[in-house]
This record gives sequence, structure tokens and C-alpha cells, in this order.
Amino acid sequence: MEQLQTFLPLVLMFVVIYFLMIRPQQKKQRLEKEFEKALKIGDKIITKSGIHGRISELAEDTVVIETMAGKLKMERSAISLELSQKVSAPAKA
Repeated sequence: MEQLQTFLPLVLMFVVIYFLMIRPQQKKQRLEKEFEKALKIGDKIITKSGIHGRISELAEDTVVIETMAGKLKMERSAISLELSQKVSAPAKA
């Protein structure tokens, strides 16, 4: 019984850390992977570095986007999930 009381706080700390830190991070990574797979030609996107453009070509791991300055080739993971959803979300009145 005394051993249980010794390890109970450690177990509780791990459970709290899992639900507050690890699980939300795993969910975010899963959503980003689904978003990357759902990209299609013609989508307006914003990269994580703030570049606005439209997808003109897709490959397995890379994307070519058209910007006002020309075409850029980059990794699919460089496209921001949060900012892209804001662009495609309907405007609130």
C-alpha cells in the first residue's frame, strides 16, 4: 500500500502531461497530414513563412505555387494549416 502511495503522484503527473501536452500535439500532427493530402491544384494557400500563392503543380512531397513574383517549389509541409483555413473560410458579416 505504501508503494502505491509513493508512485501514485508520478502516475497522475504522467496522465496529466499526456492529456494536456502529448495528445493535443498528436491530434495537430494528424490534422496537418490530412490537410497536406487534401491539397489540390488551384487552392489558394499561405505558407508558414507568409508567402501567398496558388497551387499550380503537385507531387508526392512537393508543391509548386504561383506567386506575384513567379513560381516557387516547396515541401507540402511548408503550407500552413491555420492560415490556409482562414483564407478559405467564409467572411463573417
